[in-house]
Amino acid sequence: MREQWTLKGEMALSCSCTVFCPCVLSLGDHPPTEDRCQTWAGIRIDSGHFDETDLGGVNIALMMDLPGIMSRGNWTAALFVDEKASAQAVKGLTRIFSGRVGGTTHLLSILVGQFLGVRQVPVSYETQGETRIVKVKDYIDGAITPVKGKDTGQNVTIRNSEYWIAPDVIVARADKSRFRGFGRNWNLKGRSCEICQLDWGNHQ
Repeated sequence: MREQWTLKGEMALSCSCTVFCPCVLSLGDHPPTEDRCQTWAGIRIDSGHFDETDLGGVNIALMMDLPGIMSRGNWTAALFVDEKASAQAVKGLTRIFSGRVGGTTHLLSILVGQFLGVRQVPVSYETQGETRIVKVKDYIDGAITPVKGKDTGQNVTIRNSEYWIAPDVIVARADKSRFRGFGRNWNLKGRSCEICQLDWGNHQ
């Protein structure tokens, strides 16, 4: 019997594109604005489960390094899970984010060519005003703020897309974005970011 999982929460993603990530509108078929896509994302899991294991309250993060057009694959990826997560939660999240249990993240099993593994370290995801503060000890230091729209109190948002992460994507920018680890040292300050509400799983 297939393992069942759900995950609801929020993702704040920072990438190396200079204006806005063209993958959102092209659904991964347009090249990144730079030669390659360097990206990390923090995820706050508000509720969810992997079989009988509760995933609510766990913060995680991802690192992904893409050599070119997203849909062509050959990604390198790593997963970070907060140190407070149980061993069962780490196992379930590893299976989810390696795409092995189908559903929303199944694409990762096809597109990720090299999975660098899981690090269990302190991961924090906080909201200060509208800015998302994401920290992964020794790896990530980020602050992501939405881009203001013309209407007061409304952010620039892509709505009703078929983007695999979420249909609605808040356009954002990195106030601070550092990633260090796995032979990489990125400073993506001022580059493209996105904030999405997640409603993932493999339930029909």
